[in-house]
Amino acid sequence: MNWRDLLYFSKGERRALTLLLCLISISWIILLLTDNKPAYFADENKKAAELVPMTSDTTVNRPDSGKRKIPSPDSKNNFSREKKEFHPRETKNTSERKYFPPTEKYPVGTIVELNTADTTILKKVPGIGSTFARRIVKYRELLGGFYSVSQLCEVYGIDEERYNAMKSWFSVDKSALCKLFVNRVYIQDLYRHPYINKQQARIIEQLRKQKGKLTGWENFQLLEEFTDTDKERLTPYLSFE
Repeated sequence: MNWRDLLYFSKGERRALTLLLCLISISWIILLLTDNKPAYFADENKKAAELVPMTSDTTVNRPDSGKRKIPSPDSKNNFSREKKEFHPRETKNTSERKYFPPTEKYPVGTIVELNTADTTILKKVPGIGSTFARRIVKYRELLGGFYSVSQLCEVYGIDEERYNAMKSWFSVDKSALCKLFVNRVYIQDLYRHPYINKQQARIIEQLRKQKGKLTGWENFQLLEEFTDTDKERLTPYLSFE
């Protein structure tokens, strides 16, 4: 046998040997790299320890600064101490607020004119506070004034018992009434009055167009929309001039 025959490899065997040699080379390279890493990191850690001395109250800044830092027990105590020492915003002393003394009431026997009294005067009448004083004035403006003290019963919230307790304190001056001029007033102003509804206001407007001028209550005698009660209540407020 010739010695050359011992070194002869087929094409497939040569490829296998080449691949085996490559794998062995790569394995040696990886092994060398992994053997050097621990020594490298040990040196780096040693250098960092020399530069920054480690104590119980110091922390090392690491690249991963996004991670949550765990506070030391001393820092927790300091935070709680600061929280206890926090003072809330000072509030105004209630004693500095404006003090409104109670309204002084009129003595027994005082008479108040109902059509000229404002809310300040009305509140001095026993049994009348701010709410009822405003309601009385508002209803008086809608009516055009009171022609009788008994009209206080029509004010919202004043029942018979309350009215009986306050009626002796008032008088009425009929000359202070504001009249509605039937032949000139607008229809909107007519049915805004508490005693005139919208239908009655339209009838008055139609009669004005038909007759030209209304002369008195006789123009409404044959109309069922106007009753004797309506005539009694509206007479003080309507003027046919």
